Amino acid sequence: MREIAQKKNSEKYEAILSAAVKVIGQAGYHNAPISKIAREAGVADGTVYLYFKNKEDILISILRETIGTIVDRIQEELPGVEDPVKALHLVVTVYFETLGKSTDLAMFTQVHLRQSNAEMRKQIGEIIRPYYSIIDDIIRMGVDSGEFRDHDLRIARRMIFGTMDETVTAWILTGAKYDLLSLIQPVRDIMIGGLSKK
Repeated sequence: MREIAQKKNSEKYEAILSAAVKVIGQAGYHNAPISKIAREAGVADGTVYLYFKNKEDILISILRETIGTIVDRIQEELPGVEDPVKALHLVVTVYFETLGKSTDLAMFTQVHLRQSNAEMRKQIGEIIRPYYSIIDDIIRMGVDSGEFRDHDLRIARRMIFGTMDETVTAWILTGAKYDLLSLIQPVRDIMIGGLSKK
């Protein structure tokens, strides 16, 4: 979808994505018709179809943009970080900062990363793969440096991502009544406790 977006007016593209995050996040995917998303974005229904094939395409595009933003930022900041603990801290920080900016975006992401539709699950898997690769690389860095025990890579990755994922979900379900960013350090410490040799 980034290719299509580049050919279009990026302001309208972003407005539609933002509107979809709000409408779908609040009403749910099945209760969010294109007309409602278009109205929230301040565009005609037909304009939405200039940028997206359908509502599923909008959903996938939002997840691609969100996870892409997280991955891009980590990849920009990670080079030169040779301490696996600091690298893991960066991963938690970027995830919480990105989703902590908007409860609508956090709700949208947490709900729609878990799709029952097989085709959408496949697309989401492809979107999240680069993020998982970053986590895998950090785990390997920790093992190679002697900081982490040599765990099963998939289990360790699930522990890391699952802890972040569940923390954001709990934050949303409580109505975002506390500062998500205040949990960066304790969440990281718990992860390190599970990985560390010490």
